[in-house]
Amino acid sequence: MLSTHYTITPDEMTEILDRLTPHFPPYLTKIAHGPFGGLVFEFEQFTGLEAQPVRPSTRHDDRLRYVPEADDKAEHILREKAGRVLDRCFEQAEEQWRDAAYVADLKRVVQDGPALWEAYSREAEALGAAYDYLRTPEAAAEWPSAVSRLIDAQSRAAAAAAAFDARAETIADAHDRHVYADLGRDAALAAAGYPQATEWHIADASCYGRRQYSEWETDLPLAEQISRLVAQQDTHLAKVARLSGTTNWSKR
Repeated sequence: MLSTHYTITPDEMTEILDRLTPHFPPYLTKIAHGPFGGLVFEFEQFTGLEAQPVRPSTRHDDRLRYVPEADDKAEHILREKAGRVLDRCFEQAEEQWRDAAYVADLKRVVQDGPALWEAYSREAEALGAAYDYLRTPEAAAEWPSAVSRLIDAQSRAAAAAAAFDARAETIADAHDRHVYADLGRDAALAAAGYPQATEWHIADASCYGRRQYSEWETDLPLAEQISRLVAQQDTHLAKVARLSGTTNWSKR
């Protein structure tokens, strides 16, 4: 059994590369020594649309198939080392491919995400402004109209939140599909051409499409956040209406 830490001499490497050449992937461009003595494999840029790299079997290759150590110790060790080199080549290829596939998937699903986020941001800001206005002295002179504008702002914000959530759910699903990629979510979105996505609220995929959320949950879709905000605003307005005597505005 070959130990975890092993050395390949220059002569062994020459022989190993000769034997492995037919099994290397066509997109391999360079093999070099890494900073800690390991091998680094360089590949043509993956698009993410290629088939996933899969290590080929070498058991039918007369120069690479298994040889028992008892039969020929030197040949056994050489072939074990060759197998490790081929393993590492395809491990690195798969790592890079997974990142590329993640980015390619995001490019496919984001679509109108930026525009939907901008629309939501505008409506959320407008909702905040409409609600804040009710606390000003000027609002007292036009209270019914000001409350009516708040109700309209609540409806627009809820619609914009639901629209973005629909897109965010597809993005969250893509994040789940590529959970084993090395790229983080923000880095993958930036690589896909959306560096501004760090501002987007994308909940976990499991949070979308549900009818109920517990009070203690915090990773909520935007529509649920707006729903809770509207409920708080309505409760406050109902109390204002009750205490001020403007009961006609206690219910929508």
